[in-house]
Amino acid sequence: MTKTIIAAPLTKEAFAPFGQVLTTEGAHHYPINNGMTERFHDLATVEIGGENGRTLISIFRGKPYDLPLSLTLVERHPLGSQAFMPLHPRPFLVIVAPDEDGVPGTPLAFLTEPGIGINIGRNVWHGVLTTLEEEGDFLVVDRGGDGNNLEEHIFDAPFTVELSKP
Repeated sequence: MTKTIIAAPLTKEAFAPFGQVLTTEGAHHYPINNGMTERFHDLATVEIGGENGRTLISIFRGKPYDLPLSLTLVERHPLGSQAFMPLHPRPFLVIVAPDEDGVPGTPLAFLTEPGIGINIGRNVWHGVLTTLEEEGDFLVVDRGGDGNNLEEHIFDAPFTVELSKP
């Protein structure tokens, strides 16, 4: 039997058990470059573990998903966090799940505001990059190096993810 998940608006408080919301709102900031640039400092915790781990900076180009979404798989990265910052002005869908004795619990879905990113904590179950409406580029900061940094889980029955009705 398929269960339905309604995507909630992304907030710092609701997402805190899974990582950080990347936004300038409320961030520690100060001027640099002779006052011509404002630095929004230390927005997320980059977690790198394991042998020979290193930080990677990449661009992912996501194709859009149709809604409602049939969620069959989540993944996690036991050796590092994974941050996604959209390089486009559209919202995207973020799916996470609590860990319940080594397997994902019931997923939660969040809809970002345009221009807001997320940093998924190390070893947190999450859905794949879920772009909406049209193709979109994301700046991604995650872990490279030795070791297996990917674990996938396929649900026995899919979840249906929908946006809330206006």
